Amino acid sequence: MSYDLAVWEGDHPADDAAAARRFTELYSSYVDADVTHPPTARIAQYVSALLERWPDLMEDEDDISPWSTGPLIVEAKGPMIYFPLRYSMAEEASAHAAAVATAMGLVCYDPQTQQVRE
Repeated sequence: MSYDLAVWEGDHPADDAAAARRFTELYSSYVDADVTHPPTARIAQYVSALLERWPDLMEDEDDISPWSTGPLIVEAKGPMIYFPLRYSMAEEASAHAAAVATAMGLVCYDPQTQQVRE
């Protein structure tokens, strides 16, 4: 089982309902799209910042990575990344991922709770 997060570039949503609508739009346009979109520079920087804390799953020899997929950058599509975390590490890793997103001026959305994470 995994715990998913979405992070994207753009204005901070007015509320959780607006964030849910924006997530659905971005997911349809980038994740479900037939066309592959390379990550934007800011999203690539975000992924790099996450990998400073924990290794990419493909390089995790000590089984300490919270990522459920690897390489993590593969989950980045255009102005967003939608990525799974190992459920056993979701609390710590999602808090860190949200804090990094906020520090970088990105939006972090939790589709399980349908709320913006700060």
